[in-house]
Amino acid sequence: MSKWNVDYHNSVALVTYSNPPDNLLEITSLREIGEIFDRLAGEADRAKVVIISGGRDGYFIDHLDISARPDWFRVGRRREWRSPEFESLLDVFHRLEEIPQPTIAAIDGLAAGGGSEIALACTLRVGSPRARLQQSEILAGVIPGGGGTVRLPRLVGPGIAAEVILSGRVFQAEEALRVGWLNAILPTEGFIDNSLRWAESIAQNSGPALIAAKESIKDGLRLPFHEAIVRERDISLRHMATTNLVAGEAQK
Repeated sequence: MSKWNVDYHNSVALVTYSNPPDNLLEITSLREIGEIFDRLAGEADRAKVVIISGGRDGYFIDHLDISARPDWFRVGRRREWRSPEFESLLDVFHRLEEIPQPTIAAIDGLAAGGGSEIALACTLRVGSPRARLQQSEILAGVIPGGGGTVRLPRLVGPGIAAEVILSGRVFQAEEALRVGWLNAILPTEGFIDNSLRWAESIAQNSGPALIAAKESIKDGLRLPFHEAIVRERDISLRHMATTNLVAGEAQK
């Protein structure tokens, strides 16, 4: 039975993960969500924005469930540092980051470990007042392996990111908002509906422009400043050359 569900609300696709009781990120579900991201990438006309949410009360997505593969952490017995399962995890985060539409993590509860890394791979993050964000790996004697040490410093700065990663402590919603880990805090009651409205305020804009803007932001973070400026110019000119402009406004 699938742990992922996709619903469409106007121009927003809502992707919900449910794995009772604690919404641990399950290894066997990774291939399916990768396929969902690929499908949504081809539905930009239907879904201009994509939301990722948790389907268990009090959880977004928790850390990776390694109960089926405890040998992952027995590196002394391994001849190689890589495994097909772990590569599939990294591939899913990459596919989420590369999906053309803006993506939003809607966090109503705990987002820890791999769940936090899924949120970091999204374009934006909103939370309820009970949102709790954590990179918990250090508490288990390991470090993030799904992009946490790379994406988080780019989002909140190296000092805050180091504190998050080295301490493993939980950041409550208000503190996460203050440091930039969250973009907004929305009411707990009707949180998903509130998140959809927040997403629809973005989705009302031109779909091609949203895609171009996300591409420029994403690529710019990976490049030195002057190369990023050139990349922005190229994306902007390409977009304008392929978009009909009416009265100074792009067609939506």
